[in-house]
Amino acid sequence: MKNWLILGVAIALEVTATLALRAAIDTPWWTVLTVVGYAGAFVSLSALLRRGAPIGVIYGIWAAAGVALTAVLGSVVFGEPFTILIGLGIAIVIAGVVLVETGHEKPASASTEVAP
Repeated sequence: MKNWLILGVAIALEVTATLALRAAIDTPWWTVLTVVGYAGAFVSLSALLRRGAPIGVIYGIWAAAGVALTAVLGSVVFGEPFTILIGLGIAIVIAGVVLVETGHEKPASASTEVAP
């Protein structure tokens, strides 16, 4: 359960940083939040790896969630277009992550919380 929380924090930080990067175009001080957000996201990801989470699964979920949330929030916050093709692309990315997750062999160790 803790791995899911850490992964959620990493996703939230990455999406926040990406949205701040877009906001920094008009207001440069948003660059500070961009740097802090990306740094925090990578620290969170490294914490997951230290806990034994498989990088392919963790990165896949992090990247897919980041793409999907950034596209949706970019549309809401900045009025960027959200088309059927964008929605289809997000669905394909999510399907790919599900395939990676379900295709990943579970380790034979006694630990029950290796992957999120």
